[in-house]
Amino acid sequence: MNRPMITALTTIGIAQTLKIPINKAQTGKWEPSIFFETGGMPSSHSAGVSALATFVALDRGISSVDFALSTVFGLIVMYDAQGIRRQTGELTIKVNEMDQELEQLNGMHKQVTNQERTNQLKERLGHLPEEVLGGALLGLFTGTLSYLLTR
Repeated sequence: MNRPMITALTTIGIAQTLKIPINKAQTGKWEPSIFFETGGMPSSHSAGVSALATFVALDRGISSVDFALSTVFGLIVMYDAQGIRRQTGELTIKVNEMDQELEQLNGMHKQVTNQERTNQLKERLGHLPEEVLGGALLGLFTGTLSYLLTR
């Protein structure tokens, strides 16, 4: 059994599940479909890689190559989650707003044409820094708990 991988994947599932009640507390809306979406609190990306790195650190030691690999991989994933993917989400919000503005202009000026999309682009792509931190803390907890349960 590959305990580090199971720990990371289980932590991702826990993080995705936690997004539903956290979103309900923030917005008042119960949206179970959030389980299958990216973005939101906590970051499942951060949670998974942090759980993996934590388990490896406790099991193999911080001087091991395994820990170095999992940590560098994890830092890249977390940077990407709050950096590039977050910026993509922000850009998507602007594109959706432009589409709505074009629809309004079309109502005022019939010569303005806009091919209407049936669905808006998905805006929830990346993470705020606190969402990444929340995921990292969850991963630290679950990685430690999983290691302790194997002893």
